[in-house]
Amino acid sequence: MADTTLTSGQILEAAEDVLRRFGPAKTTVVDVARVLGVSHGSVYRHFASKAALREAVAERWLDRAHAPLPALTTADLPAPQRLRAWLTTLAAEKRGKALDDPELFATYMVLVNESSAVVEEHVQDLIRQLARIIGDGVADGDFDVSDVDRTARAVLQATARWHHPAHAAEWGEPGIADALEAVCDLLLDGLRRRD
Repeated sequence: MADTTLTSGQILEAAEDVLRRFGPAKTTVVDVARVLGVSHGSVYRHFASKAALREAVAERWLDRAHAPLPALTTADLPAPQRLRAWLTTLAAEKRGKALDDPELFATYMVLVNESSAVVEEHVQDLIRQLARIIGDGVADGDFDVSDVDRTARAVLQATARWHHPAHAAEWGEPGIADALEAVCDLLLDGLRRRD
């Protein structure tokens, strides 16, 4: 591949391929460059360091894991239905990634844990999406909430068992989806406006 036609996307694809084969501990920028047929300097023109490349890979993984959520945030549904759909979709996406390819999931968790700024931005984005749904519910009279942002953060924390990687070992347990439904019922009842 000519260095002049190399894109960040191609580098990220190659980095994912190398990570799949060698894992994060053994993957180097030279390995990524070798797969692309370019010098490691060509990779460094797009990513200033190995850490920057790994951070970009982690960010891309998180973007993919959360891809369906923005559409649910603004879907033409009542806020209670959107909130349930959003929470169950987040859980399903994370569960699918962990159970379908556990080795690659473990690799990405190493990268995500190294990229605290990337993770924090993604968490904030999730909270903003939840706040949008909850705020819409308040505006429509479905929810009674005094602090939308605080409530959004609490909802994300209350459902951590189904989306936080620290709980990935539990995601294959029987009844895990039913347990999430029960927690969603509880959360929605707690948010519900009472006249």
